[in-house]
Amino acid sequence: MHPEHVPNTVRSDAGMSEGEAAVEARRIIDDAYRPAPETLTAYRDDTPVPAYGSTPPVAQPGRPPISQGATDASVLMLSGAAATSMTGLTAAVLMYVSQTANPVVCAIVFGAPSLFVLTLARFAKRAQPAPDIHQHYEGPVYQDQRNVHTTTRGVWAKTNNHQ
Repeated sequence: MHPEHVPNTVRSDAGMSEGEAAVEARRIIDDAYRPAPETLTAYRDDTPVPAYGSTPPVAQPGRPPISQGATDASVLMLSGAAATSMTGLTAAVLMYVSQTANPVVCAIVFGAPSLFVLTLARFAKRAQPAPDIHQHYEGPVYQDQRNVHTTTRGVWAKTNNHQ
């Protein structure tokens, strides 16, 4: 509906007549309730990523880029150095304060825990988690879930299994 076809042609202060304002209002309302056009909400780019680019790698702040093994070794060395310095400092203070402490005895007393920790670290390093076991069966499977109570007695051990 064009403004010239609207019978009411009284002008408002904004420069539009009431008819023109009604037509403009109707147009705005119609635009607001018009169904939205179909638009893409996602896009997947399947082009292959280049193996290398022209930009050189940039070192990030913090520790320099090194392998995981080197990182683990450096952390181990730092913690070992801290433990050794604390143990040595404690032994030195003890010998100075007591004025009678034997250095050999202090070395044994303060060195034994370090040796114990190093031994535990070796065992922990060699320990590996149990592997995941995946068993696949075809056909019917019967699972026996009985509990067996075992008793062993006597000088010559005799084992009796009771269900």
